[in-house]
Amino acid sequence: MSRHRSRPLRVLMIAHNHPKLHPGGAEIFAHDLFTALKAEPGIEALFLACTNQVHRQRRPGTVFQTVGSSADEIVLWAGHFDRFYQSQVDLHGVVPELAELLRDFAPDVVHFHHTLLLGVEMIFLVRRLLPRARIVFTLHDYFPICAHEGQMVKTGSRALCHGASPDACHACFPEVGPDRFKLRETHLKNLLSLVDRFVAPSRFLRRRFVEWGLPADRLSVVPNGRPAVRRRPSRATVDGRRNVFGYFGNLSPFKGILVALKAASQLVESGDDDFSLIVHGGMPFQTDAFRDEVERLADRLTHRVSLRGPYARADQASLIAEVDWVVVPSIWWENAPLVIQEAFQHGRPAIVSDIGGMAEAVRRGVDGLHFRVGDPTSLAATMRRAMTEPGIFQRFAENIPSVPTIAETAGAYRRLYANDLSASEAGSTAQEAGHAG
Repeated sequence: MSRHRSRPLRVLMIAHNHPKLHPGGAEIFAHDLFTALKAEPGIEALFLACTNQVHRQRRPGTVFQTVGSSADEIVLWAGHFDRFYQSQVDLHGVVPELAELLRDFAPDVVHFHHTLLLGVEMIFLVRRLLPRARIVFTLHDYFPICAHEGQMVKTGSRALCHGASPDACHACFPEVGPDRFKLRETHLKNLLSLVDRFVAPSRFLRRRFVEWGLPADRLSVVPNGRPAVRRRPSRATVDGRRNVFGYFGNLSPFKGILVALKAASQLVESGDDDFSLIVHGGMPFQTDAFRDEVERLADRLTHRVSLRGPYARADQASLIAEVDWVVVPSIWWENAPLVIQEAFQHGRPAIVSDIGGMAEAVRRGVDGLHFRVGDPTSLAATMRRAMTEPGIFQRFAENIPSVPTIAETAGAYRRLYANDLSASEAGSTAQEAGHAG
């Protein structure tokens, strides 16, 4: 490995946006991992985030922009993107400058966290320009599998989808023929075949992608880590009741906020109205109809439900300190929601939908509770149990496992990089020896 270790290990981290522009879970984790890796000795890291006109306008002369004052974080404007094929339309504008960046930085590892906005073709560009570099791809959602914004939820009915096929996808999008869905799948799989190592933060997501056709021997599980925080003590109570529930994150139909509000309404109607549901999060990019329904339901419950709006990441610990339980009512599969880890860091049990990465992260009856996905009645019954069953909060809080730190996760990725680089060099040496013989 001397050829690579004569200088620091160079890692190019690529995300589909920057958390300062769009603080989504994948963007936050990618940036946290970048920060942790560059703090380790022997690593030089560069963070490349994509953006479009939603957050920034293109500037003349270059597709690259700065973000803040950091010299090792840059933004690539990629406003011409085909979401169906996950394809970059403006190859003439993007490829030359991205190619120059790849040649100048010459990374040993190119670590994708998404190809949204950037375009899946950029995997081929990396492979062509940097044949010795290792390509790592952390899968955060189901965008390659599902053309419905990666949700794997059927259009119209919002029923859960258990597997993609050209016919099933055509049923969701009647205007798109099955042949185009087959072409989409072939296009994505061909380019993803150039990836050396896929990583899934949950076993559930790994299983989904193996079922879709990614090679199991190239798909590892590395749990997401979180920056270390000072644990907030349990909320002080007068009567010992643990009846304050919190929701954290953007509000959208798929995140299940309507399920939570309807569950709260059922509790009030049944006379179990000694509780509070505090909702933290904004509603960016949502329809007026959705906003109106959220506000209408909340207005009927003003004495029990509080819509607090968007919050800064730096304030989350103090906001979690105000609640007893964290509710994650998503109606899609999720993967590894950061909010569950954030709740666990502060000793708050979680109440989650009984599917996907949520059900994997929260052990039913051990450190939290599950309820039937999309069912307000089931959630209401679960909330009722949480605030009335003697000793349940304390028992769950004591069972909450430690959350991996971002430093531990960075160490796991560094070992993964090293193993893949070692395998690559061993293969190159054997090939060279074969030619020499």
